[in-house]
Amino acid sequence: MTARVLVVDDIVANVKLLEARLKAEYFEVLTATSGFEALDVAGKSDCDIIILDVMMPGLDGFETCRRLKADPKTAHIPVVMVTALDQPSDRVAGLEAGADDFLTKPIRDVALLTRVKNLVRVKRLIDELRGRATTRNALAQPATYKANEETVTGRLLLVDDRPSSYERLKSSLDKRFDVHVHTDADSALFHISDHAYDVVIVSLSLRDYDGLRLCSQLQNLEKTRALPIIIISEPENDAKVLRGLDMGVSDYIVRPIDSNELMARVVTQIRRKRYADQLRESVEQTMEMAIMDGLTGLHNRRYFDTHFKTLTQQAASRGKTLSLVLTDIDFFKSINDTHGHDVGDEVLREFGDRIRRSIRGADMACRYGGEEFVLILPDSDQQSAAAIAERLRARMDHDPIPVVGGQKNLTITISLGVATIQGPEDTAEAILKRADEALYKAKRDGRNRVMLAA
Repeated sequence: MTARVLVVDDIVANVKLLEARLKAEYFEVLTATSGFEALDVAGKSDCDIIILDVMMPGLDGFETCRRLKADPKTAHIPVVMVTALDQPSDRVAGLEAGADDFLTKPIRDVALLTRVKNLVRVKRLIDELRGRATTRNALAQPATYKANEETVTGRLLLVDDRPSSYERLKSSLDKRFDVHVHTDADSALFHISDHAYDVVIVSLSLRDYDGLRLCSQLQNLEKTRALPIIIISEPENDAKVLRGLDMGVSDYIVRPIDSNELMARVVTQIRRKRYADQLRESVEQTMEMAIMDGLTGLHNRRYFDTHFKTLTQQAASRGKTLSLVLTDIDFFKSINDTHGHDVGDEVLREFGDRIRRSIRGADMACRYGGEEFVLILPDSDQQSAAAIAERLRARMDHDPIPVVGGQKNLTITISLGVATIQGPEDTAEAILKRADEALYKAKRDGRNRVMLAA
């Protein structure tokens, strides 16, 4: 793994030392010797991670970190705080300033590389989500990364079978989080799969179970794959920590555990998880927008064009029946002209709802364009399709649509054309053309009727 790392320290010797260590692992290294310079470089360069010294004149590391996290251009870049003071309060202060991790001088190579590689991996996952959400961000409010949320809370699962350990940890975490303890790893796995948690904390000192195996199982389950995992390690157990981070563990903490540090690490993981969840939701909404009609909630023309052809080919090759119903609202232009486009939109939305209530679960409804809609009816012959079409026509004709807050009721009629696949050589284009011709004949013959294609 390689990445672009920005090293920030006012002591040139420290910068050179870190630069040499990182370049030996094939990282690309940028440098800065002040907080202001760091802000400038981070804003102009595509950094993957920032290693930031705390004790700097002018703008110290804490304030630099806060400014980085407050800027939308740099808020997503992981920040590792470096302090010469081996005090838990400095670690917590850094994490609360928005830092994603910390290192204490003198920096051990194992700690440096594990923290950097892990955060780079996380950032790349976030970057992928951010990239996929670009279209959504252009259309709506983008997801935002909040660096410091004092109100962050959530549900935690602690997997630890030593009472002296889990009682102390639960007592500390209970002040802010809803903490559940499991002493058996096997039951914990099933429990996590059935319940919603924000973070799982796993001890690597379980008596009869390998804690990393539980982490691996959580990573392999689709439902828990994105769940942050923090492992608790014994001192100098670097090999297990490295293996855990390689398999996707989010963070680790070494005994003896400072409760404030653990609290801050949990908050950091929840904050990051919620940002990633925002991005995933944005991606899902973007994908939905690509295939759904925003007004009616039905599939759109693009989705129809893609799937109707596939469904027709499948029906033809398997000797199955398939029908298509093409329908539109009679005199819809006069509704817009008389009552306004807001009322027209209400009519379209209600028509979409009535279509949903009139079709079967296997059927597909799409807004074809304007006031025109199409229904794809798999495993339906002409008689069955005609019955569904007539049910929809009658529902519209006999049940007026309330509009403008229910103050008006409009009687709306529709015309429908029905076409059915005619054999293995039939095509989607031919079926659609026959349905369109049948719809045209229904309108020509007086509207408010179902017409079957020849």
